[in-house]
Amino acid sequence: MEMNYFVFGTNNMAQAVAYYDQLFDGTGLNKIHGQGRMTLWGNERFMFALAEPFDKNPASNGNGTMLGFHVDSIDEVNRLHKKALELGGSCEGEPGVRSNMHSAYIRDLDSNKICFYTRNN
Repeated sequence: MEMNYFVFGTNNMAQAVAYYDQLFDGTGLNKIHGQGRMTLWGNERFMFALAEPFDKNPASNGNGTMLGFHVDSIDEVNRLHKKALELGGSCEGEPGVRSNMHSAYIRDLDSNKICFYTRNN
């Protein structure tokens, strides 16, 4: 079994799409759908989406909920962490070694938590 897709809710689709368009630039995740209440980026193995909640209630982030993106190198972990902060995200953990992985943590513009990581070997 493997994860196929992940969806974050947003309360400001235009702002969130602009953030992720810039964050995903050069990562291999490409926008494949951007219409109505959902925008989707993906590659041959994984999809990530932003959605305005179907029930019309405000989107909220889950306490303890986090999405992890595995990347190819320590340099890419560091680059994405820095870029996420430059785009207005907030730091939830500076790049460093944790559990034999090089990882860094951010929150996006809707306070969703993301980890960028790579194996530390």
